[in-house]
Amino acid sequence: MADLFPRRTIAWEVVEDPTAIRRLSNSLPEMALVTGVVLRLYRAYVLSHGSPESGLWVGSTFVLGAVLLLVMLTAHLANFTVRHWWWRAPLFAALESGTEIMMSLALTAVGLEKIGSGVAELSDWLPGAAQVLAWRVLLIVPFTVLLAVVVTIVRRILVSRENRTSTAQRVSEAHRAVDEPPAPPAA
Repeated sequence: MADLFPRRTIAWEVVEDPTAIRRLSNSLPEMALVTGVVLRLYRAYVLSHGSPESGLWVGSTFVLGAVLLLVMLTAHLANFTVRHWWWRAPLFAALESGTEIMMSLALTAVGLEKIGSGVAELSDWLPGAAQVLAWRVLLIVPFTVLLAVVVTIVRRILVSRENRTSTAQRVSEAHRAVDEPPAPPAA
């Protein structure tokens, strides 16, 4: 029975090499790094080309950035079981916000970071860094909990619709089909 529930899922045989996007989404540090860089550059572009006084402009760009962040997080978490999400999501938030904070420091140092309609100074960096970290954690952790609940409910519905008691039943049937020798040809 122990072989039906491996502790690590890397025991699967790979039929073909995964695509570059799949390799990226499997890596927590790489996915968080790319997300942090893209979000900070997106923010810098929006603030330098938009109207920060317009509430609609600011709101729509915030929503688009949050959607991008959550899509990247979901793309990463989709590669792992829900059991591993409890540590992957907060670590993703920490790495992503750390990347964004470092990008903010670099943009501030060269004079490209904006705060409202003005240019950010180095004294603005630390309060902004704390705000980025807080927003990321407050957005990612509840979203991950909600996503885990939805995934668990959907999996249970699918299992019950197939008249199974658990996923282990499907795995067991698949193992039996593979392990049984083919039937001899009829004479």
